[in-house]
Amino acid sequence: MTHTSPLLEMIAAQKRGESKGIASICSANPWVIEATLQQAQATGEPVLIESTCNQVNQFGGYTGWTPAQFVAYLRDLAAQQDFPFNHITIGGDHSGPGPWQDEPVAVAMEKAKTLVQDCVRAGYSKIHLDASMKCAGDGPDRPLDTGLSAGRAAELALAAETAVARLSSGGAAPYYVIGTEVPLPGGAQEQEVTPSVTATGDIAETIEATKEAFLKRGLEQAWQRVIAVVVQPGVEYSDGALFEYAPAQAVDLARYIEGHDGLVYEAHSTDYQSAHALRQLVVDHFAILKVGPALTFALREGIYALACMEEELLAGKRDAEPSRVLERLDEAMLANPIYWQKYYQGDAQALHLARKYSFSDRSRYYWPVPEVQLALSRLLQNLGEWPLPLTLLSQYVPVQYARIRSGEIANEPRAILLDKVRRVLSDYSYACGYLTDSA
Repeated sequence: MTHTSPLLEMIAAQKRGESKGIASICSANPWVIEATLQQAQATGEPVLIESTCNQVNQFGGYTGWTPAQFVAYLRDLAAQQDFPFNHITIGGDHSGPGPWQDEPVAVAMEKAKTLVQDCVRAGYSKIHLDASMKCAGDGPDRPLDTGLSAGRAAELALAAETAVARLSSGGAAPYYVIGTEVPLPGGAQEQEVTPSVTATGDIAETIEATKEAFLKRGLEQAWQRVIAVVVQPGVEYSDGALFEYAPAQAVDLARYIEGHDGLVYEAHSTDYQSAHALRQLVVDHFAILKVGPALTFALREGIYALACMEEELLAGKRDAEPSRVLERLDEAMLANPIYWQKYYQGDAQALHLARKYSFSDRSRYYWPVPEVQLALSRLLQNLGEWPLPLTLLSQYVPVQYARIRSGEIANEPRAILLDKVRRVLSDYSYACGYLTDSA
């Protein structure tokens, strides 16, 4: 195993008693990735960007990209930012049969094996092996039996290792993450129920069952590259509710992993946690912090604020064409509700508000729609033609207003949007030990 991997360096620091972590950026949004690379250039922290099995797979996922195409996309963005591509760690999140749960187990697993092999061939160096979800033909028991889930995860690891052995370039073998969080991917649906912290007995069973399944298949070396276990530390968000990290409730879980050399926890759904809570998670060995919707939520906030400023500035200008970006976005969501309909509940007004403001930020799926992209480009063009008055900046983006006045960022729309995202990223930089103060 290489000792230059930022993942291994982070784990080694954790085992020395240092509170080091790494943020896992789960987003394909170009604004988010550009802000991530800028943040890393400023702080010197490692970059970890991950795609989910629904987002990117051999059939294109909802982005339309295969793993190889996703890697090419990241390579192009890195080149545009003059960021060394080899400083980016690329991971696969929830890599397993998730997208094909409605199909028979054998079919879904074959597709999942192809997915992890494609990830290996594309150069992914971190793979979350998640076979915890039920497929057609599985029994009615819930959740899926730990031993069965572990066996399927090991089958995925075997497929990945087979792909590694066939790499003509002698590429490095990936590191693995095992386990899954509660609730299952997609976010909490109940707003009134605080998520339960994973019991130490459950995590012990997951580790032992998965190790046994690996060794049974001759994957001793692969087991040495299992670096993290996904658990539920008690953090979650839903449509309009947030559940903050409560360290006192996770004391036993935090101490448990200290007895496992080479392993840390991976915490999902850390979005919207305070900088202090994120820092405490890293202190408690939840060292890989996954974040996604909070970043596009911040981007959406910035676009909405710019749209409000555009409306003020263009009022009465007959020769100006307004972008109507907010209208185009909602029209796209209504025209194709597949990405939000089962997540939002209530009457027409409640759904209207959720489409715009929900913490789940299902609107993030609609920014690539051509009509929305055209409207966003028009917004940026319109605001680039007229200076943004300090008075409007103070009203709609007060944090960026202060940073513009101090000369930290430029008074232009792109800089404002990128800074909105970087304010979230700064909380993670602080949590992971790369900034002395949060944003």
